[in-house]
Amino acid sequence: MDGVARCTRYAFGPNRLHMCGPDMNREVLAYLTAGATDQGLTDILRNFKTLYPYLQEIAWANQIKDPFDRRVVEAYWIGNELLENISPKKFYNYLVEDLQIKKRFSSKDFERLQYKLIEGAKMHHAFHVFNVWKDSGQTDLAGFDQCRVSWGQVTKVDGPIIKVLRRPLVLLGGKFTLDSAVPVDVARQLEGSSILDETKVGDAISIHWGVPCEVLTAPQVANLEKYTNLSIDLANRTL
Repeated sequence: MDGVARCTRYAFGPNRLHMCGPDMNREVLAYLTAGATDQGLTDILRNFKTLYPYLQEIAWANQIKDPFDRRVVEAYWIGNELLENISPKKFYNYLVEDLQIKKRFSSKDFERLQYKLIEGAKMHHAFHVFNVWKDSGQTDLAGFDQCRVSWGQVTKVDGPIIKVLRRPLVLLGGKFTLDSAVPVDVARQLEGSSILDETKVGDAISIHWGVPCEVLTAPQVANLEKYTNLSIDLANRTL
């Protein structure tokens, strides 16, 4: 997969629910199932008003020309070494100038966000979910659990259903934590079209808003867990 195709797998879940990006989920699904990318799909992804600015900033900070470079896409959705090259100051400027966070948050909430930047926040999707989306008013635990990119081990491939062992997000003592893995069904057939046909028993896969995204290597699972836990820890400091 090139970077555009890879990014599309992660972006489709919230887009089909009309939560993120332009109202073009049928077009996105058509590209996804065909395994095709072109300028039209790239233009659709550029209209994701939260996603694309993050990709741009990660690319610029690492002197990578293309925001849809596979490494950049992986850094945002899964996590990798590119995130370590973004200073707290650059992250702060991005949140203020690109996302206009200061205008949307109360003074108290913005101060708490600044503190998290100093404490090691990374420009990862999970940080946005647990520390930006949350403080913008989101309170639904199930929403956080679906919005974070999660991972799980495939135990059975049953036609349109992939059975996966996945750790759910729970509240324990008033704090976010990942519980022990439980079996869940993930649909890989969406509106008559099948995705992630390449998966098999024993694979680790990523999941976003109920959509299976890609097969992960062991280092990728480790990175996704690392940056997710970091983002959860920062969120818990201000719960």
